[in-house]
Amino acid sequence: MDPILLITQGLNGLQLGVMLFLMAAGLTLIFGIMNLINLAHGSLYMIGAYLAATLQRYTGSFLLAVLLAIPATILIGMLVEVIALRTLYARDHLDQVLATFALILFFNELVRIIWGPQAYFMALPAALSGHVTVLPGVPYPTYRLLIVVVGLGVAAFLYLLITRTRLGMLIRAGASNREMVNALGVNIQLLYTLLFGLGAALAGLAGMMAGPILSVEVGMGESILILTFVVIVIGGIGSIRGAFIAALLVGVADTFGRILLPPALASMVIYILMAAVLCWRPQGLFPAHV
Repeated sequence: MDPILLITQGLNGLQLGVMLFLMAAGLTLIFGIMNLINLAHGSLYMIGAYLAATLQRYTGSFLLAVLLAIPATILIGMLVEVIALRTLYARDHLDQVLATFALILFFNELVRIIWGPQAYFMALPAALSGHVTVLPGVPYPTYRLLIVVVGLGVAAFLYLLITRTRLGMLIRAGASNREMVNALGVNIQLLYTLLFGLGAALAGLAGMMAGPILSVEVGMGESILILTFVVIVIGGIGSIRGAFIAALLVGVADTFGRILLPPALASMVIYILMAAVLCWRPQGLFPAHV
């Protein structure tokens, strides 16, 4: 294989991996700490993309649209948690799956009502529409490289948040024993609402980053949600470190599988990888640690 193509596809796999990490980080926190299966996580990805696309049309600035869309997505996520999900924590996982699947249908129809069935497209500013020479003779799109930088920055932020702050301490404690944390005077419901808002922000940011690469359309969150669950299973439920490493593995495996293997087999690569990891480590690569 051409070395330039190999490096380019490796960077593409890294870019896909950090996109998946943005999705998986929020979802694994919600599932690992709140014990909530949230199938509507992909809907927050979609909502974030639509908000950014709409705000870009009104403001004319991609950066300003993202900065405004992130807090809006956080607010929507927190409202969803308070209105629809708070009563599900004590219910079994089947009830959670049914309720959050209903939210997928709700958000898809809501998007059709507000934005219509047509796809939206986000334009990149001139500064991000060119290429960067990452190695001699190897140009790479500036925007895709920015996605990698943003994803790595978010990973560092989450690591510091979970391991070095009081909020992170409460999150870890809530994951271990929510009743004891509540008995010590911590408002566990508020903590869970804030945590869900953080997960919504990460999903929304992933959607905003994907907007200029993909079309922003109804149901765009479903396909990436499947990959996100694969990442969580491989990495270990509740593990940010596992989500990060698994997202990179899935991103690189999926990218190289599509250029090296026949189409029918390429679509199976990530599931074969998941099966192999589970045969080796049934709990995932890094289970039960955030």
